[in-house]
Amino acid sequence: MDIYTSTLSPAVDIGTGCYLLVVAVLSIVGNMLVLIMAVKRSSSMKPPELLSVNLAVTDLGAAVTMYPLAVASAWSHRWIGGDVTCVFYGLVGFLFGVASIMNLTILAIVRFIVSLNLQSPHEKIGWRKVKMLCMWTWLYALIWALCPILGWGRYGPEPFGLSCSLAWGQMKHEGFSFVISMFSFNLLMPTVIIIFCYFGIAIKLYFTYKTSMNSNRVPNIIKLHRRLLVIAVLISVGFIACWAPYGMVSLWSIFRDSSTIPPEVTLLPCMFAKSSTVYNPLIYYIFSQSFKREVKQMHCFCTGPNLCHISNSVHDNSIFMVSAEVKSKVEARSTVQEIAD
Repeated sequence: MDIYTSTLSPAVDIGTGCYLLVVAVLSIVGNMLVLIMAVKRSSSMKPPELLSVNLAVTDLGAAVTMYPLAVASAWSHRWIGGDVTCVFYGLVGFLFGVASIMNLTILAIVRFIVSLNLQSPHEKIGWRKVKMLCMWTWLYALIWALCPILGWGRYGPEPFGLSCSLAWGQMKHEGFSFVISMFSFNLLMPTVIIIFCYFGIAIKLYFTYKTSMNSNRVPNIIKLHRRLLVIAVLISVGFIACWAPYGMVSLWSIFRDSSTIPPEVTLLPCMFAKSSTVYNPLIYYIFSQSFKREVKQMHCFCTGPNLCHISNSVHDNSIFMVSAEVKSKVEARSTVQEIAD
C-alpha cells in the first residue's frame, strides 16, 4: 500500500466523498450569491465591504479548486494524480486558508477603526486603501504557500490518504522552524488581533450607548453596529473554530508520533475544517436583512414574480459596514423638516 492509498474502509471513503460534495455545492452556491449581490449593489457599496467580497472569493476559490479533486479521490479510494496534484492541493489549500485568516484579521482592524467614531459621515477607509489591503492579503498568503515549494517546509498526503496538506509528520526536524513560524504568524497572532479588535468595538459600543441615552439617532446607529459586530464575530469564531481541531491534531503530529493517531481521528478535523467555506453565506442570510431580502428577490425572479411577495422595507444595506440607509433616513427627515419650514 503506497502513501496515496486510502487507509479507511470503502464505506467511509464513499461517505467522505458525499460529505465533500455537499460542502462543495453549498459553498459554491452560497459564495456565488454573495458575489452576485455585491455586483448588484456595487454602486452603493462602501469601501470596507470589499473585504467581505474578498473573503467570499477565498471560500469560492477553495471550493472550486480543491473539493472536486477530493471528492473524486474519495470515491476512487486513493489520491488521484500522485505527487503533482498532491502538491497543488496542499498549495492552494494553504493559500486560501492563510488568505482567509488574514482577511478576517484586516476586517477586524478596519471595523475597529470605523467604530472609533460611529457618528462620522465620512469614510475612514477609502477604496485605494482597501484594494491595497486585499492585494496585500493575497501576496502574504502566496509567499507562505510558496515556502514549502522553495524548501522551507513541505507538502504531503494526510495520514488517511484522501487529502494533501502540509506534511506535518515529516517536519519534526527539518521543517520545525516553519511550523512554529506558521502557527505564530498565521493562527496565534491573527486570533489575538481579532479578539482585541472586537473586544474593543464592544466596549466602544457600550460606552457610546451609555453616553447617548437621551439621543434618538445614535441608538439606531449602535443597534446597526451591534448587528454588524455579531456577524463579524460569528464569521471569525466560525473560521477559527473550524480550523482549531485540525491545528491541534497537526501539532500532535509534530511533537508526538503521528502513527498513534487512528486515520479516522485525523479525518474528522480535516473534514470539519473544510466546512469553513460554507458558514459565511449562512451567517449573512440569518443576520443580514439586506442579504436575505435580495436572495429572496432573486428566488422570486427565477420562479416567477407572481409566486411571492417581498417587502420593500429597507433596514440595512450592507453586510459589514455602516448602512447607507441610516444616513438616508436622517437626510429624509431633514428634507421633510425643510418642506415643513
